[in-house]
Amino acid sequence: MHRRCLFLFALLTLTCHAQVPLPEGVQKLDLSVDGVARFGFIYTPATAKETPAPVVFVWHGHGGSAMQIGRSIPMYKLWPEAISVYLQGLNTVGQLTDPEGKKSGWQHGAGAEGDRDLKLFDATLIHLKEHYKVDTKRIFSTGHSNGGGFTYLLWQTRPDVLCAVAPSAAASIRLKDTPFKPKPCMHLAGTQDPLVKYEWQQLAMAKVKEINQCSTEGTPWAQDCTLYPSKVGAPFIAFIKEGGTHKFPEEAPPLIAKFFKEQAAAVK
Repeated sequence: MHRRCLFLFALLTLTCHAQVPLPEGVQKLDLSVDGVARFGFIYTPATAKETPAPVVFVWHGHGGSAMQIGRSIPMYKLWPEAISVYLQGLNTVGQLTDPEGKKSGWQHGAGAEGDRDLKLFDATLIHLKEHYKVDTKRIFSTGHSNGGGFTYLLWQTRPDVLCAVAPSAAASIRLKDTPFKPKPCMHLAGTQDPLVKYEWQQLAMAKVKEINQCSTEGTPWAQDCTLYPSKVGAPFIAFIKEGGTHKFPEEAPPLIAKFFKEQAAAVK
């Protein structure tokens, strides 16, 4: 069986069979951040030690897991030339659910939780650069719900690290009053999202278009997707799923991969 096909099998079985060896190209990543054990999974192409590879970080939602988001957004299949990173969050108080913080998630703002997850992002990049050839001009982030919010936080706090972002079902209040550097962005939203209200996401998308100095009129880019060109090389794509809920759209991963590949090709 091809090593890429084995990635999903490894993710599904690892928790039940902790000693099962991972297939070629897939590794369990263990890090210590401020003395706290953190882990995740990384897929690396066979050429990553000789040829600079793009990196795609994929962040799960509140209550999710690295394994779950690996199934939902299989970037290792859609862009096998890139390094794919799936990290595991820690128990976190939710902004909309889970007030006791019994489920896994990511910090909601700069300085929150001791910046534990921003530090995890930094530590992971350091690890990748130590062990592989990383294309530092082509580092991307996507995530759903809380993971989408964390992607917005990375845009805010690590703008010179990221090439482009693709948050899903997220609405960042920081967009209103925090300086953001223009950045290619694809936002995914469902018009019937009962958790992160579509109205909130509309405000976020409007602000992104303003930050990126986009045209007011868009053009079709793919099904359910509208492209808004940018005067400063930071296009915005709105993926609007009519009738869509908070559930991550099954058809979205190939479109995220397409968007990231286009932005990678545009980098000089």
